[in-house]
Amino acid sequence: MSISKLLYFFGLLALSFSLLNCASTGDSAPTDYMRDDTPDAIPANEPLSLYGNMPSYTVFGKTYHVLKSSDGFTQEGIASWYGTKFHGRKTSSGEPYNMYAMTAAHKTLPLPTYVEVTHKGNGRKIILKVNDRGPFHEGRVIDLSYAAARKLGISKTGTGPVSLRVINTSALDLKTSEVVLPVAANNKGKILIQVAAMGSEAAAEKMATKLRNEKIPSVRVNVIENSGVKLYRVRIGPIPNVDLAYQVINELNDMGLNKSRVVID
Repeated sequence: MSISKLLYFFGLLALSFSLLNCASTGDSAPTDYMRDDTPDAIPANEPLSLYGNMPSYTVFGKTYHVLKSSDGFTQEGIASWYGTKFHGRKTSSGEPYNMYAMTAAHKTLPLPTYVEVTHKGNGRKIILKVNDRGPFHEGRVIDLSYAAARKLGISKTGTGPVSLRVINTSALDLKTSEVVLPVAANNKGKILIQVAAMGSEAAAEKMATKLRNEKIPSVRVNVIENSGVKLYRVRIGPIPNVDLAYQVINELNDMGLNKSRVVID
């Protein structure tokens, strides 16, 4: 079998697993603390994913045709979100789903595509990386990560009316372009990755040692106290930009540490 056919086969396989995820029920929000101001995804000029970009696919008897180009694409409809049930599983693009990252699923946009999503009720805007397929409920146009749903303001309601537009990244050069960080990152502190928050200092130090043994730099244990209860937070950073932070998170996912998230402190 040729390499191209193998890639197409594995693309179909990855998509099928993702579609099973999107069609499932019983999803839930994470129980650990999350901020409502996770930094937006940073648009980048990336090549199309090897997986998830077949010309068409069929779900529940309906065939969807993947767009050859997303230039100028806009859409309105209902946004939903997906969370703990799929955290760490493969998306249609092959990347692990991270409910703490600013990502989304769409039925027909090329993978990856960067989109700006606006809540038509409260006016909030977020920027997301589309790396997955779905949602396949009637009337829904985009499925948000849990972090994105919190920032947009639909994590409690489950759905919300949105408009979306594709961000043209063709002119961006990762080596030369400067992308302005979100206000939270520019004005409110340093970019860090929180790997875990524990009640045991010994457990936190053990995890920190594991990370240092993996040659991950700038690992530290930070302790906070609330009403006499201490919480030990294993953190990495500061990190110079959000894009690099999410690259580190992908490495942590590969290590099985899939609750890592970006924080501004």
